[in-house]
Amino acid sequence: MMGTMITLKKLLKPDADLRFFTLPFFLLLFLTLVSPRSFAVDIQVSVDRNPVSIDESFQIIFTATESPDDDPDFSPLEQDFSILNQSTSTSSSWVNGQSSKTVKWIVNVMAKQRGSLVIPAIKFGKDVSGVSTVLIIEKGKSENTGITPDKDLYIEVEATPQDPYIQSQVLYTMRLYTKIDIAQARLNEPELADAVIEKLGDDSSFNTQVNGVNYSVTERKYVIFPQKSGQLTIKPLVLTAEIIASNQPGFNSFFNSQMSKTKQVESKAIVLEVKPVPSSFTGKHWLAAEQLVLKQEWSSDTQQLKVGEPMTRTLSLVAKGTTVGQLPELNASNADDQLKVYPDQPVLKEQKTVDGLMALREEKIAFIPSKAGDYSLPAIEIPWFNTKTQAMEMARIPETKLTAVAGTIQSEVITPIPSAKISELPQQVDKAPAIKSEPGSNVWLWTSVFLAAGWLMTVIWFLTKRICKKPVIEDNEVEINLKACIKTLKYACTNNDALAAKDALLEWGRQKFDCSNLNAIAVLCDARLRDEIVYLNQTLYGQESTQWDGKKLFQAFVENKAREKIVLKEDESLEPLFRL
Repeated sequence: MMGTMITLKKLLKPDADLRFFTLPFFLLLFLTLVSPRSFAVDIQVSVDRNPVSIDESFQIIFTATESPDDDPDFSPLEQDFSILNQSTSTSSSWVNGQSSKTVKWIVNVMAKQRGSLVIPAIKFGKDVSGVSTVLIIEKGKSENTGITPDKDLYIEVEATPQDPYIQSQVLYTMRLYTKIDIAQARLNEPELADAVIEKLGDDSSFNTQVNGVNYSVTERKYVIFPQKSGQLTIKPLVLTAEIIASNQPGFNSFFNSQMSKTKQVESKAIVLEVKPVPSSFTGKHWLAAEQLVLKQEWSSDTQQLKVGEPMTRTLSLVAKGTTVGQLPELNASNADDQLKVYPDQPVLKEQKTVDGLMALREEKIAFIPSKAGDYSLPAIEIPWFNTKTQAMEMARIPETKLTAVAGTIQSEVITPIPSAKISELPQQVDKAPAIKSEPGSNVWLWTSVFLAAGWLMTVIWFLTKRICKKPVIEDNEVEINLKACIKTLKYACTNNDALAAKDALLEWGRQKFDCSNLNAIAVLCDARLRDEIVYLNQTLYGQESTQWDGKKLFQAFVENKAREKIVLKEDESLEPLFRL
């Protein structure tokens, strides 16, 4: 930098005009001299499962959102782990005009010892990854699956917990053990009536030993949310595989093809004892989760809210071990009449992890005070049931105080005209010379008016002829099916037929969203329709039988459809500050 400044001084003459070397110039010079690698790349580290048996292989995954400085050096891992193989993958996406990039390094390893082992920081040139830990336990023991572990192929399944509460999360894990080559395999999905089932991420693979025999293991995980209390049975999984058989001796010619045979194996069935809503839960809406966090954020100081200017409140609810369809509305309070409230559409997200589902509901509300003063927003309370502690808890945001102050409004100052000067104005007008019209000027005046009228009529006729009729767009097959579903839903709701309404909603969801269960459809609808769908689900599968009123559901359905049209029109125009 000093050398650059000395050179710069040499280039400048004593009488040079220094006005060109202002702040923007030196800022540009600084950005030119600073290396683009001045900022480190954030590299996250994770494992595909934790804990891990000492006789099993597992994956250490390094993830970055941009390319690091150099290739990684994985040699520090060899102190506690044996590196089996490694791979790299890169993915890019373009969402809402913004591009994102993800780079992953996957290292398959096996632990050399038991205990809590540290995954050390790995250098990627000048960039360094984070540090993590993994728990290595004793050798895993095969469960009683009805199949002896010396078989070439068998399936293990487990469900945790086996005594869940209604609409709470059950983690269902399937492991396929094999020590032979498989050409093709077909495995059915877990089946359970009156339940929502979702697959968690991609399959993971590792190696292990069972009774001294080496096996390759493929692990797949699901989450199950039972919608009915009582005894429910998860049907066995059935695997149909084509097993490659070795060639018979004496026939090892070049033209011999590999022989295969079909084999079918079956897992055990798992029985769930689903418990109803406990009597200790006094909340209005049942919400079971492993963890729940409720928080708020403000766009500016709540004590300096200016009259006529908006301030945004962001409410977010994050729950672990539940679906987003179970999360309640957050902004249900009534504010002061002098405090205008403009809620935005809620943001609903679900994230799949190795431990289950993470659900997020975020609501943004704009507040605009119409006069100065103090305002009070009531407390927000979300009762929920902690499935870990088996107790009811309350997530709460206390009462919030707002103070609005008058804004600075600049008004134009109008200088009055003295009465003496006003009296002089008519005299000055009277003294102005009069304009005399000549006899021929009227002819030209009427000629100009006639020509102007003719030109205007010609333009109107031309524009009228240019207007084209809107083409008649015929409905495609999907639109026809959607209209048929809506007609069926309306008929079912009019007759208060809950079962027929459910079937119509499921068909509508398959056509519109490609969803096959009510909870997944509810997530994609607005808050009111979502609540009515959840209530319909509870009416059909709840413990207590109640009379269902279909008019409310169809009314919410019509309002949801109307909002979709409003949002579509708003998207075609300029986006407002806050959408109602």
